Amino acid sequence: MGVYAVDKLMQEARRLAAEYRRATGQPLGISGEIAEYDAARLLGLEIIKDPSLGYDAVGHGAHEGRRIQIKGRVIFDERKQAHRLGQLNLDREWDSVILVLMDEDYQPVEIHEAQRQDIEVALAEPASSKRNKRGAMSVAKFKIIGRMIWNNVEGEVPDDIWDNQAQT
Repeated sequence: MGVYAVDKLMQEARRLAAEYRRATGQPLGISGEIAEYDAARLLGLEIIKDPSLGYDAVGHGAHEGRRIQIKGRVIFDERKQAHRLGQLNLDREWDSVILVLMDEDYQPVEIHEAQRQDIEVALAEPASSKRNKRGAMSVAKFKIIGRMIWNNVEGEVPDDIWDNQAQT
């Protein structure tokens, strides 16, 4: 199956998932697959099809040689504060996590990346909840410890432009 066919299939999957959500009020559980596809396509990553490794992709170019977990989250209502990532597997070897944030039509809006060390520190904080101990984290916390690396307006965002922890 060629790249063109996969692109068309992913567009149809997005459309069906969005229609299913509007019709039933429930998400169709394909955001992870869409996030992997978008991260690979937009950032030049190679998807690894061996789940036992603990990472989903290896990087090329700006991410050369890095082992990356990919998480996806559809934000249906931005006013809700309880958006969470799926479980982060701390028992395996990986270098960073990429979070693909999508709109209600399953289209990518922003991509954020956080390094393993920063994630481990955030999950080990004393005020952390039981969820943290299981490797879960809020989208808001992930955005604080990571950095935006892509958005749907500018494309890839260079390091020197995005700094969410700048001292003023």
